[in-house]
Amino acid sequence: MRFTFSHSHAFPGCRVAIEEAGAAEGTSVIEFGDGVVLIGEWHPDGDAIRLSVPAHRTVKGTDIAAQDWRLTRGGDGLWRARKIPDRPAGAEP
Repeated sequence: MRFTFSHSHAFPGCRVAIEEAGAAEGTSVIEFGDGVVLIGEWHPDGDAIRLSVPAHRTVKGTDIAAQDWRLTRGGDGLWRARKIPDRPAGAEP
């Protein structure tokens, strides 16, 4: 599965394009609008998707902590990110 964010980082309400929606859960490619590409992990969460994004650095040098997102489809058919509370230190995604 491939998740493409149109911005350099994820934030609540941002749009996410999803390719290969029929793929088995697990490892995924995550791409941001600034060209940064990561390997993350996803799992189904009811009608939504839970996406774990590892810590990374934007092209401009901003450090982004590892974060978990719940991706939901809106009434307009577009996928959007919703923040899941931060993981406790040392917790598995």
